[in-house]
Amino acid sequence: MDNFVFHSPTKIIFGKDTELQAGGETALHAKKVLLHYGGGSVKKSGLYDRVKKALSDAGVEIVELGGAQPNPRLKLVKEGIALCREKGIEFILAVGGGSVIDSAKAIAVGVPYSGEVWDFYDGKAVPQNALPVGVILTIPAAGSESSPSSVITNDDGAFKRGLTVELIRPVFAIMNPVLTFTLPAYQTACGAADIMAHIMERYFTNTTHVEFTDRLCEAGLKTIISNVHDVLKNPEDYGARAEVMWTGSVAHNDLFGTGREGDWASHMIEHEISGIYDVAHGAGLAVVFPAWMKYVYRHNVQRFVQFANRVWNVDIDHENPERTALEGINRLERFFASIGLPVTLPQLGVKDDRFDEMAKKCTRNDSFTVGGFVKLKSSDVHEILKLAK
Repeated sequence: MDNFVFHSPTKIIFGKDTELQAGGETALHAKKVLLHYGGGSVKKSGLYDRVKKALSDAGVEIVELGGAQPNPRLKLVKEGIALCREKGIEFILAVGGGSVIDSAKAIAVGVPYSGEVWDFYDGKAVPQNALPVGVILTIPAAGSESSPSSVITNDDGAFKRGLTVELIRPVFAIMNPVLTFTLPAYQTACGAADIMAHIMERYFTNTTHVEFTDRLCEAGLKTIISNVHDVLKNPEDYGARAEVMWTGSVAHNDLFGTGREGDWASHMIEHEISGIYDVAHGAGLAVVFPAWMKYVYRHNVQRFVQFANRVWNVDIDHENPERTALEGINRLERFFASIGLPVTLPQLGVKDDRFDEMAKKCTRNDSFTVGGFVKLKSSDVHEILKLAK
């Protein structure tokens, strides 16, 4: 096990009607806030009105910025930064899923910075200050409600890049599973894939003596696997929705990764896909992750055997461990298909004529490798994309 520091200070407020506490929680931090959200669903559901009333009742002044979209755009982030500066905003309250939260975080680091906020995502600068961010979660998927990460898409060049700094970890996250009842089935499934990917990025490691976090990861994966079908059959199954929502948050608050090196190659590869084709992140991960596994499993067959046995209940073939490993990968792929997700790039509308571009952008023309479990060059990324066809 590696040395580690675990610090996850986000206050979690979980359960029915907890969005009504938004005013009191926000007022602890500021009296003038940016209310940031996405499209019309937050208004159609009545959540928008409840949140505004809660804020107003607590004496909080509101400035609004809607329009956040999946794979959140740099253009809206810049608009939000200018608005916050103009109005003297002290706090950002994000109401929505990972895209809204990631956008809010980008605005938060951009407001006190004199340069271009994209500098942080392009690796040219490190933020030193940020506005505090609070969250009312409506889509369990990205885990951004309790993570120190944000991902933004720059349409100029179709770049999708991430930023990870403690400054942007939300100060509180309000999580009411009831708010997820109206999610479309496809969005629910994409969220499940995203959550599982966050866990698997940590699970596949070269670090030894990590039995405790192995078991945590396996429990998280099995929880999603056992509850997603229930949610899809009965969207108003509060218990199953709660299991998915809480697992999604813990999956990305760093607990499962304590003391171990993660991988993250699949995420970086998927970012290139959704940066160009604007596909749902979870759908892209459902395609990329099994392909990555097929490419790297021989690096540590026993870890894939453990994955197959403990997560998917595959009997271990001691005479042919590769068969066990491959069956685990196949069961993951079949699970994604069973919940209505694509498992090949053509299903996403991705063609092979841009494989080389994506591989080179992923490694910045081989200026670095991606992945911790197996370090990948652009040629390796290209081969993984081919396996996903």
